[in-house]
Amino acid sequence: MTPSQRLAELGLVLPAVARPLAAYVPAVASAGQVFTSGQLPTVNGTLIATGKVGAEVGLEVAIEAARVAALNALAAAAAQAGGLDNIRRVVRVVVFVASDPSFTAQPQVANGASELFGQIFGVLGVHVRSAVGVSVLPLDAPVELELVVEASAAAF
Repeated sequence: MTPSQRLAELGLVLPAVARPLAAYVPAVASAGQVFTSGQLPTVNGTLIATGKVGAEVGLEVAIEAARVAALNALAAAAAQAGGLDNIRRVVRVVVFVASDPSFTAQPQVANGASELFGQIFGVLGVHVRSAVGVSVLPLDAPVELELVVEASAAAF
């Protein structure tokens, strides 16, 4: 089954690539890989939540925010790779979590993205990852996600 078929089976569609907030591009392809800029958990240009995880944002909402940011990152990567099915594997994921000082469950938040990549890509969705607590993110987003994927040679 292709990644596109798995995505459809999950009842999901890739969103339009999010417009950059400043002077950067959503993704760049280089040497067979696609690197995304940080992607926020937006749907139709609107954040699904704002605030610090562990304070204004609960764990379940933060996990969903990581999933949404992951879909946005996949959209940006797929646009550079020539389509979702040209993504061969997920290589690296970095999840930034705007955290209340007492919040220490950043890995559980990041699992929202990691598990989604596994559902879409199977064993090729297994990746290295960092889950980092930070004091604030752009637009007061609770989560921001960066993605590196390997793309097929045909995509370049």
